[in-house]
Amino acid sequence: MLVFARQKLVLLAVPKTGSTAYEMALAPLASMVVTSPPELKHAPVFRYNRFIRPMIVRFLGEDVDVVAVMREPVSWLRSWFRYRRRAALAGHGNSTHGMSFDDFVAAYCSAQPPDFARVGSQAKFLEPQRNGTRVTHLFRYEDQAGFKAFLEDRLETSIRTAAENTSPAMPLTLSQGIEARLRRRYRDDFALWDSIEGNGIHTPPPARPKP
Repeated sequence: MLVFARQKLVLLAVPKTGSTAYEMALAPLASMVVTSPPELKHAPVFRYNRFIRPMIVRFLGEDVDVVAVMREPVSWLRSWFRYRRRAALAGHGNSTHGMSFDDFVAAYCSAQPPDFARVGSQAKFLEPQRNGTRVTHLFRYEDQAGFKAFLEDRLETSIRTAAENTSPAMPLTLSQGIEARLRRRYRDDFALWDSIEGNGIHTPPPARPKP
């Protein structure tokens, strides 16, 4: 998470959306850089609202924009699968070594995902809070040009990023049945993704009634 006091801007770090590359590039310009623990570095909206926002409001006021990046849900899961397949995790409970991408996504869709498939939900990470705290500018990960242009304009600087925490490329296919199950189970993620327009503009889809 990065906080830019003069520009009244907070950049949330959604996991597996390239946030580390922007953190490395923009940290020298930030007023506050949160790199650890992971629970704060990757603080979702609800945690930002509870622990960070009160301080932000006290010193910067209410009119602070919150920006974040969301990745297409299937692509996001591919990134998690590759990351947890790396050799350093072999033999660990959260390793995806020795399984197919279908196996991983099926486990992710289960009622109680095992450790290797417990990666959360982008929609839950970005969920607006009852007091109105929300992401004001949400960009698609695939729209790097638009996201970069927004930051360069807002921060009045040019940005050069380098790849960070990249995982080995590999072909990963998802069967139609498993993808259909994923789209039903995490329909809020797909709906949020579909709501994102150009320039970070998005109209969050209406919340579904809780069961």
